[in-house]
Parts: sequence; structure tokens; C-alpha cells
Amino acid sequence: MIAALVALVGALVYGAADFLGGLAARRLRSIVVTAVAAVSGLVALAALLPLVGGQWHPADVLWGALSGVVGVVAIVLLYACLAIGPMSILSPLTAVITAVVPMSWGLLVQGEAFSTLGYAGLAVALIAVILVGFVPGEKVVRPSLRGLGMALGAGAAIGAFLIILDQTSTTSGLVPLVVNRATNTVITASIVVALIILAHRRGLTMARALAPAGIPVGAAPSGHVDLEHAATAPPHTVGPAGFSPWWLAIGCGVLDAAANLAALLALRSGDLAVVSALTALYPAGTILLAALVLRERVAGVQWAGLLLAITAGGLLAVG
Repeated sequence: MIAALVALVGALVYGAADFLGGLAARRLRSIVVTAVAAVSGLVALAALLPLVGGQWHPADVLWGALSGVVGVVAIVLLYACLAIGPMSILSPLTAVITAVVPMSWGLLVQGEAFSTLGYAGLAVALIAVILVGFVPGEKVVRPSLRGLGMALGAGAAIGAFLIILDQTSTTSGLVPLVVNRATNTVITASIVVALIILAHRRGLTMARALAPAGIPVGAAPSGHVDLEHAATAPPHTVGPAGFSPWWLAIGCGVLDAAANLAALLALRSGDLAVVSALTALYPAGTILLAALVLRERVAGVQWAGLLLAITAGGLLAVG
């Protein structure tokens, strides 16, 4: 099934976007990174729109706007739950819920059905999501009910993003994604402007208003977060070849837009359950880039998750 392969590639691209967003958040406030990424993603999608085309149906415009609002909600909840911690539990929990919510919708509401291999692939994909999302080296403590609730809400919001995209018509082309990114841009840019105004009233410079505050978190506009590498990368490391955090944020947005496009194409040619299970493997792209660029060690459990992810992709492609 081509949809499974496209979804798996999209997951890796999501992970790459989160990696750049996480590094950019070392020097810029997280919401600033998200806003810049939203703008660059919007520009990229708007440039593609005349080539790909798409009809502006009112329903599809509304779905796109709703997905943009849901994305912002996901980001807020992720910031909150991962700041509370522990990441070792809440990060994989969020990823699992990201997969389970749209999977359940596809199977129970939309009546999707698979062969035995297909169901086996879904099960393997969920196990892979847990292993790939594992945060090695973190002290395991019992999460609070508040943290668990926010993690569940964040995962549900990200999963809802895929459900909403799946409701759009095939004739809409890139229109839902353009509206999604425009909505996200308006919301996040408004927050950034408000922060700058508040900083000015307090006698602070714009640079101070845009600098990181509190726990460093990087996020892509879709709501994915790379907290681990934003928090643990060496302070002097701002990205490959010392790139400016602004360029990293721009790259994050372009890659995230590409990943959203891959997810949309996969949804329009395949099943929601399959696409959601494989899209939730987005931490794999972050892990691989962290190993290649930052020379971080990949834990054995994560290697096992990566191998299972490939296996799941194969099973879902066949089944």
C-alpha cells in the first residue's frame, strides 16, 4: 500500500521538522519558533497551491481552520505536560494517544477493515511508537494526574488533526493545509506580538521578549514537540554548521508543511488507521538526526523501536 510508505516517510519528515524546531528553541522562545515555522510553512504551501490546485469549498475551509486551532491547542498542552514531566512516561504516552485516537475513529466510526497482516501491522506500530518515544536516561517517577491529563489531551488533539484532515474532500487539493497554516499563523503571531508589547511596557527589549523563557521546548505547527533535544543539546549548538535559529525555525516550518502534505496524500489514498499509526512514529526522524548531527547515542530500546517501525510499515503496506 503506497499510503503506508508515504505516511512513514511523512513521519520521518515530521521528526526532522521537530529536530530543527527543538534546536531553534535553544535561542528563541518556543512560541516564536512556532510562529516563524507557521509563516514559512504557509509561504511554502501557498507557492505550491497554484501548481497542485484545489477548490475552495466552504466545508474544506472550515475543516482547515479547525485543524489550525486544534494544532495550537495541542502545542499548549504539550508544553504544559512535558514541563511537568516525567518525559520518559508522558512523551511516549502522548505519541500512543496520537495514534490510538484516529485509529479508533477509522476502525470504529468509519468502518475500516484489514487483513490479519494489517491488524498485526497496527499492533507492531503501536509497540514501535512506545519504544521510539522512550526518553533514555530520565529518572522514572510517577506522573501526576494533571500531567497525565494534559498528555492525553495533547495526544488526542494531535490525533484529531489527522481525523479532521481526513474529512476534507479530494477536490480541495492543498486548500485545507493552506487554511490550517494561515489560522496557525494568525494565532501564534498574535501571541508573539502580545509578548513584545508586554515586554515593551515592562521596559524590556524585543530581543529579551523573544529569548527563551522557562523550559526550552521546540514545536512544529502541527503540535509535535522535541523537548528532549531542545533541552539537552549543548548550549553552543544552534544547529548544523551553526545556522541561525531563525533559519532553523524557517526550515522547521517548510519540513512540517511537507510532512503535512505527505499525511494528506496518504489519507486520500489509504486508511486513517494506517496513516495515524505510522505518522505517530515521528520521533524516529528526530532520533536519527540527533545521532547524525549531534552525535547522540541511540538507546537500544529506541533501535528496537526503529526496527519495529520498519516492520510495521512493511506489514501495513502488504496488509
